[in-house]
Amino acid sequence: MTKPLRVGLLLFPRCMPAGLFAFADLLQAANRRAGRTLFATQFVALQPGTFEYTQGVSLQAAESLDHANLDAILVPGFWAESPQQVVDTVAANADLVCALATCSRKLQLWSYCTGVCLLAASGRLNGKAATVTWWLAEAMLKRYEKVRWQSERNCVVTAQSATASGVNGYLPIAQELIERHVSPDVLRDLNKLMVLPRPVQPHSAFRSMSLIEQSSKLLRQLHALVEQLPAEQVTVQRLAEQLGMSERTLARKVSSETGVSIAAHARCIKLNQASERLMFTSVPVSTISAELGFSSDSNMRRMFKELTGLTPLEYRQKFGG
Repeated sequence: MTKPLRVGLLLFPRCMPAGLFAFADLLQAANRRAGRTLFATQFVALQPGTFEYTQGVSLQAAESLDHANLDAILVPGFWAESPQQVVDTVAANADLVCALATCSRKLQLWSYCTGVCLLAASGRLNGKAATVTWWLAEAMLKRYEKVRWQSERNCVVTAQSATASGVNGYLPIAQELIERHVSPDVLRDLNKLMVLPRPVQPHSAFRSMSLIEQSSKLLRQLHALVEQLPAEQVTVQRLAEQLGMSERTLARKVSSETGVSIAAHARCIKLNQASERLMFTSVPVSTISAELGFSSDSNMRRMFKELTGLTPLEYRQKFGG
């Protein structure tokens, strides 16, 4: 009988462990569906010990990286709201980065969300394609030039590595493993049984446009404000007044952080709201336009096609969930 694939779920300070649990559950579901143990998971860390997380949760890593008998390691993301926080967290985990750099070349290394930056720092992604979320792309391109960063892709899998963007990045990695090591039929069964989210991919113009993915307090405040206002009331003057700064200062800061004008950024936020309704509902386009406060249905349709190259109906047919 083939030995199970042994996967280490890596714990370290400030990591987000929820995805590790979900990842392990998916592999356990695959075991149950197959009727045999194809995957075995265990918590590991740089050194054995207890790790404290939010809500009073503590997790125990019984094995260290250099003593655990593993085939692969899954590196989760960690809390960060700016490129500098990512850099600081990587620096604070210098010993872990060193351990990842020196572990066996036969060991498969998988990671998702900001955890990918730990693998990049270790050098194990040099010369390989890897995912990176848009707000980190510029900083990571400069810091780890040997990695072939792919900000437009949500998952990249090779023989020895796998990376995925977003806090739910564990999902496409687990699904790829199950499809490859078990079968596509089993994966389809699990998707239905566990009601797993379908990996809906929006148009590139709307990637990383959710409020939680904004890289600074100002962008999050601006994002929330634009979403609340009717489209026709979204002006630089109104936004500046609400945010307590001059129009020039707001325009300069937004342009510096996003690379586009504040008008273009705000328009994209509003049209992103339309794109979500087009993907996840069957509400008529005219109703969406009215709900979001556009001056007219034709005006929204025109702006939407200018940004995406698609009419709202074409967008719904292509990207609808």
